[in-house]
Amino acid sequence: MQSAITQFLRYLATERNASDLTIKAYREDLFAMVEWFRATRGEVPKPQSLSPQELRTFQAALQEAGYARTTIARKLASLRSFYRFAMRQGIADSNPAKPLRNPRRQRKLPHVLSNDEVGRLLLAPPGGDTAGLRDRAMLETMYSAGLRVSELVALRDRDMDFDQQILRVRGKGRKERISPLGSFAIKAIKKYEQRRIRDPKTEQLGRDAPVFVNRFGNILTTRSVGRMLDKHIAVVGLDSRTSPHTLRHSFATHLLDRGADIRSVQELLGHKSLATTQIYTHVSAANLLSVYEKAHPRAS
Repeated sequence: MQSAITQFLRYLATERNASDLTIKAYREDLFAMVEWFRATRGEVPKPQSLSPQELRTFQAALQEAGYARTTIARKLASLRSFYRFAMRQGIADSNPAKPLRNPRRQRKLPHVLSNDEVGRLLLAPPGGDTAGLRDRAMLETMYSAGLRVSELVALRDRDMDFDQQILRVRGKGRKERISPLGSFAIKAIKKYEQRRIRDPKTEQLGRDAPVFVNRFGNILTTRSVGRMLDKHIAVVGLDSRTSPHTLRHSFATHLLDRGADIRSVQELLGHKSLATTQIYTHVSAANLLSVYEKAHPRAS
């Protein structure tokens, strides 16, 4: 088993060009399974000897140990991938992990800001210095286009079309989409561009230069955007759960609250599956119920 796993990890690195983090996750998941069988059976089973029933016992042990459902689902996915490789290599005759069902995901409603809270947050950065202008432009852009933080920091000058009021966004899986860009965001970006600092190396990139940069003129990291937001959240006094992704959640929810159809919102968010977008319909329904209970004289 251990030799087969080592071969699988080598395959991921050399043929699949998997990242170090991906390989690390597979290694931890698969060797955790090995150690569990060593502890419970006193030996490490061979790949071809494991049955779906034995792996179900392993899955049940993970649940009893208090692992999150997403963690268990990831470990099962690692086992399925490993056994697909093992079958291609003739190491195993079947995939005992295939019949296993992932635990049902318990989806939490995303934290969303009200219109007033969004307005206060967008006005929090001071407009008198470059950093403040940049922060306001970033916040306006995230909320205007419903961007992920990774999509925001990846924006290049060539992605901006102010005349058409659109952005070209590179989302997950390197998929590109076109997102509208509101007039408030455009004004904020133009004000920032007048004061933007450019590193000589960045300047050489021309239209490929990043839109948002740090105080040294270099590209921002997603972590630095998170720190920026935390600072303004503290000033405004918003819920500590507020994160950069909260603006994306708020973007989707506010669109649905105002009558946007869910398919359009799916396209704007760049979601592959409509099921991912449907979480926001639950948020909107919850908001409506809250308003109803407060306003209707016979609601409760």
